[in-house]
Amino acid sequence: FQGIFVLGLPYALLHSGYSGLFLIILAAALCCYTGKILIACLYEENEDGQLIRVRDTYEDIANACCKKLSPKLGGIVVNVTQVVELIMTCILYLVVSGNLLSHSFPYVPVTEKTWSVIAFVTLLPCVFIKTLKIVSKLSQLCSLVHFIIVFVVMTYCLTQIHQWSWAKFRLSIEFEDFLVSVGVIIFSYTSQIFLPTLEGNMKNPGDFRCMLNWTHFFACVLKTTFALTAFLTWGEETKEVITDNLPSFLQTLVNLCLLTKALLSYPLPFFAATEIVYACISRGNYSNYKSPLFALGVRGSFLLLTLVMAMFIPHFALLMGFTGSVTGAAMTFLLPSLFHLKLKRKKLSFLEKCADISVFILGFLCSLAGIVCSIKGLLEVFG
Repeated sequence: FQGIFVLGLPYALLHSGYSGLFLIILAAALCCYTGKILIACLYEENEDGQLIRVRDTYEDIANACCKKLSPKLGGIVVNVTQVVELIMTCILYLVVSGNLLSHSFPYVPVTEKTWSVIAFVTLLPCVFIKTLKIVSKLSQLCSLVHFIIVFVVMTYCLTQIHQWSWAKFRLSIEFEDFLVSVGVIIFSYTSQIFLPTLEGNMKNPGDFRCMLNWTHFFACVLKTTFALTAFLTWGEETKEVITDNLPSFLQTLVNLCLLTKALLSYPLPFFAATEIVYACISRGNYSNYKSPLFALGVRGSFLLLTLVMAMFIPHFALLMGFTGSVTGAAMTFLLPSLFHLKLKRKKLSFLEKCADISVFILGFLCSLAGIVCSIKGLLEVFG
């Protein structure tokens, strides 16, 4: 929840004003809700009325919903959507790493793409990651680095408290800028792709709902506090990535921390994507596809793919925005609400059905708005 997106929240407040603070809270509530209904789709009641986990993955849920139309259609759509989003995220971390290295060492005569290749070399051990336990340790270190970054930024902001002013907040907003803010805020909470695996690996899955409530609550408090303090410090001067507002003596330190965070963040989406692909390929009685060597080949191929795309795709940020608007909204809002309505409709109350329909409509509108903005940006770039 406290990913690199968080560093763009003060900029989102610049363009959304007071409504941005409300959006941070609303997004937390909506993403927490869709997380719960997604996990609810993994369970069915037995004859004694007890909930039994009959599905293991997002793919299983999709297949259960589409079995009358086609037994595997839903799973294929979900898997493709997941893999595209995860791979795009991995590529973004490589691009960001190259950018951070070039800004941290401006006097070294090396291009940004070359720095991305250097960052890629440090990620080669990812091909040997076989379990989620290793990924969780790396993610824990990633969280620690993130809190160091937030601590540095907020400490500096607190030293500037004498110049804070609520007058910096906008009362009137421009619609297109507001849509950009909505995208940044909503997608800073997305985690639905990982939730079925996470819940299945918990020692006490019964604590999942409680865990989701508390994590979203604390994420909301931290995001609001961070965004508010940073925006009150710089106001109209707030940049897209808030660390760019820091004095030069702090910028290098924070950039290196961000680089560490980006590299430590890479294994989670990479592991998730390769596991999905490997599971799809090795399904059935194809023993050749179940060898450790083949798994290593799949992971190596994906690692190389992320580097090639990071090197050769022009205007990657705009393409990422377009893809995120499609895949992010689908995985976070559209599919969980749709699947919940399909699988649980006989047991849902009227209010629960209204909630699912409302989330679906909101997700569709967010997705549509994001696609329009991204296409407009791409058209402007290509003339």
